[in-house]
Amino acid sequence: MRAAAALLASATALTPLAASAQEASAPAGYDINAQLAKLATIKMDVETGFLTEEEREVVNLLIKASDLLSEVYLRQRFAQNPQVQRAVSMNRRADRDQLVEMFARNFGPWDTLAELHPFWGNTAMPEGAGFYPVDLTRADFESYLAAHPGEKAALTSPYTVVKREGDKLVAVPYSVEYKEWLEPAAKLLEQAAARTSNASLKKFLSLRAKAFRTDDYFESELAWMDIEGTPIEPAIGPYEVYTDRLMGAKTAFESFVTLKDPEESAALAKYKNYLKDMEANLPIEDQYKNFQRGFASPIAVAEQVHGGGDNVPGPQTVAFNLPNDERVREAKGAKKVILSNVLGAKFERILAPMGALVLKADQAALVAKKYMVFETLFHELSHSLGPGTITVGGETTTVDKMLKEQGSALEEAKADVAGVWNILLMMDKGEIPATEKPQLFATYFTGIFRAVRFGAVEAHGKGAALQYGYLRAKGAFTYDAASGRYTVDDAKTEAGVRDLLHDILMLQAKGDYEGTKAFMAKWAKLDAEAEQAIAAMGSLPVDIRPVYPDAV
Repeated sequence: MRAAAALLASATALTPLAASAQEASAPAGYDINAQLAKLATIKMDVETGFLTEEEREVVNLLIKASDLLSEVYLRQRFAQNPQVQRAVSMNRRADRDQLVEMFARNFGPWDTLAELHPFWGNTAMPEGAGFYPVDLTRADFESYLAAHPGEKAALTSPYTVVKREGDKLVAVPYSVEYKEWLEPAAKLLEQAAARTSNASLKKFLSLRAKAFRTDDYFESELAWMDIEGTPIEPAIGPYEVYTDRLMGAKTAFESFVTLKDPEESAALAKYKNYLKDMEANLPIEDQYKNFQRGFASPIAVAEQVHGGGDNVPGPQTVAFNLPNDERVREAKGAKKVILSNVLGAKFERILAPMGALVLKADQAALVAKKYMVFETLFHELSHSLGPGTITVGGETTTVDKMLKEQGSALEEAKADVAGVWNILLMMDKGEIPATEKPQLFATYFTGIFRAVRFGAVEAHGKGAALQYGYLRAKGAFTYDAASGRYTVDDAKTEAGVRDLLHDILMLQAKGDYEGTKAFMAKWAKLDAEAEQAIAAMGSLPVDIRPVYPDAV
């Protein structure tokens, strides 16, 4: 059983080895099938008939490379946990399959360890995941860095694993730690580069293969921004830091293999031309706005045909905005890719029926796929706006470095509310009908509930809880106990979004770590009404479990 196949497995029967571990370790009353039922398994039949034979071969090579990144991500998530360290490194196939299956069946979009990881227990997912020694605390790590400033760059690099050697902490490059999988993945990328006749794709794949061996991703990120003239839109490498909840610094390997829809992409492309206007329209003083970033912003609407690594478990991504490297963003901007088949499945199975459970009937009818698409697009566009490289105490740094583990949830909340703010700007400019504000706000409000179900640990879920708490205090919506439904006040929601966006942007602009912790502690929580509304959603899946083909 290949790792990616196991990660996507929808069968309900455990392997004998896994079943015995389950029985020995699971808490009383734990029902693995009840957890699996929270995911709607959907077979993704992607249209690939338009691909040439060359393109088909390139896609299949990328699929194989994606599966290798799933092997890497297993180790990034768990490898320094002593409970699973031996199992991860075992070469006997049955033992490795057991580990992969338990990972697949117990790691889902809700991140409550006691519920989700009965085999490994509450130590299965320490804050530092597999990036740091399992017993390393944030305070201890920061004290070590302060005492060894010459080692800070390597230890905090997005592309190293931190390990202990006696009393010392050492940084092991990803290219060394994961060479067993990154080297064959690099070779597959080189094969794909040799097969494609598209010069821009060839350049990216060649440079990304080199980066797997050198841990220097800058040139390949620049090349990724320039891919054009091909339906193949791959994103493959170490990107997001969500898994690192200790410092919010270490990137996790993942892969998206997607095929672009040129007509849908062109229909949305016009909005990227307003990025400078969006930056100028942010509700903060001009001195805090970021006009240094590049405003090139390719937009692709694509169907995902395969995934790997961090893209497989957890909340399924409906879109991504990459790269995250501020140097690349300042030079070239960032690319937005909307995964239309994933988004469509989530709307039909989750968001549309959820509207009727959280909103009164007249507003529930306003929840629209069109505005889920717009909110997704403008969420991703908004990741390219606001403070990035900042000056704190006279030193140049970045928001990510200053806000550490608090940064991801705050950034996701920022992108959500800035997304709404920018849709309103497009309404003011006549690009989107202003008469459709009720649809916008009904869809946005329902989307908050879709995200909070991912859990308070997950960045998007925590960011959504922040929006709920803050906007509730602003009177953006009211709750009717008799019906168990909310009513959205459009005017107060618009004002609340402006105020919340201002407060988030200022925390980022000042790199205010302690202020961010206090802000999240105050607002990122749900009240009894929200908990009751969530409880009423038991019949709806928390998320989807897409099953992609092993080859096209």
